[in-house]
Amino acid sequence: MAEIVTIRGDLELLARTQHLFSSVREEFVCAARDLDTWPRPDARQAARARVSGSGTRQIRKLLSPASLADESSRDHLSELVDEGARVRIAATPLPHETIIIDRRYAILAGVETPGGREYTVTTAPALVGGVHALFEAAWETATDLKAFLRGEQPRLDPESRTVLRALGSGATDETAARELGMSLRTYRRRVAELLSTLDAASRFQAGVRAGELGLSS
Repeated sequence: MAEIVTIRGDLELLARTQHLFSSVREEFVCAARDLDTWPRPDARQAARARVSGSGTRQIRKLLSPASLADESSRDHLSELVDEGARVRIAATPLPHETIIIDRRYAILAGVETPGGREYTVTTAPALVGGVHALFEAAWETATDLKAFLRGEQPRLDPESRTVLRALGSGATDETAARELGMSLRTYRRRVAELLSTLDAASRFQAGVRAGELGLSS
């Protein structure tokens, strides 16, 4: 493989890097916003299976707080920890997603577009080393999963998330309630419940708090 390769789409990424996921021996690290590093379930499951069967000695996952928004994700991460993986939660949302394999290969995920994601795969030692150093810096300031969960991060149901997005849009209560198909009274009640859940004294503070926890998107 050339030192730097650009790949477009999840399936092409998996096809061209499957040997990397199967060859992990010492360390597999992943920094991601949530568990869906790749949006296509088939590619995601295949990659996980290859890493699990590779016999790697150490698996570390660094995730944004948004990864804990639903119960199934919490359960999955807890199972990974029980199986020997190390999982930490970053203090703030992670802007980029990265996979590093044995400190020899790095995969950097670009932003999602209508045509699919673009990935950069590199074997250049200086680039891989630099990405790994950034991962280590973020890892050192992150919190172990179980300790983070003991802090009782707020859980938002889908409707609460919708209300949160409406607050962030700057729409008036009347407009937001109409767009969400709620009565004005119901909308304001849901806003009050959201402020209570986030332990916020104002709508502005609720937005700040949600951003800190990675719950605002």
